[in-house]
Amino acid sequence: MRHGKKFNHLGRTASHRAAMLSNMASSLIIHKRIVTTVAKAKALRVFVEPIITRSKEGTTHNYRTAFSYLKDKVAVTELFTVVGGKVANRAGGYTRILKTGNRAGDNAEMAMIELVDFNEFFEGFNADKKKSTTRRSRRGGSTAAAKTSAPKAEVAEAVVEEVVAEEVAVVETPAIDEAPAADSAEETTEETK
Repeated sequence: MRHGKKFNHLGRTASHRAAMLSNMASSLIIHKRIVTTVAKAKALRVFVEPIITRSKEGTTHNYRTAFSYLKDKVAVTELFTVVGGKVANRAGGYTRILKTGNRAGDNAEMAMIELVDFNEFFEGFNADKKKSTTRRSRRGGSTAAAKTSAPKAEVAEAVVEEVVAEEVAVVETPAIDEAPAADSAEETTEETK
């Protein structure tokens, strides 16, 4: 009986499924992004994320455990040298699944699974969306903040006054040069009449 066994068998025997997930995980680690079906991508995420967690700490035991799952020396080396260092400060969620539409032949749902820290496109969005955290208390901390910001405001006003004075000097200079040119234009129009 299969009571409580809810993982996706992917239409394969246990040995075939383990070999397929091992190969897909190795490809994901080496290439940082692969395209597959949504069902395989979800199964791969469950398979590869604990292995990536082990790569944060480069002990001999973790190397051997990762090799027992991946069975590829190149992938294990890449995992512990490149990927492990990049995900060291991440608590989890090392992969991202992006649906790409349906396959033309059999209309299967396709997806791209990638390592989150290796996509330069999304790193720009995360840098822009970082919000500043503020802590508010009921003890009147706002008066202390107002006192410290007052000197900055005085300096900013002084700089603005200097810039305005320079702009006024620049604006007045061309006005003097344009006046004689306007007089000469009037004289030429009077002479032609």
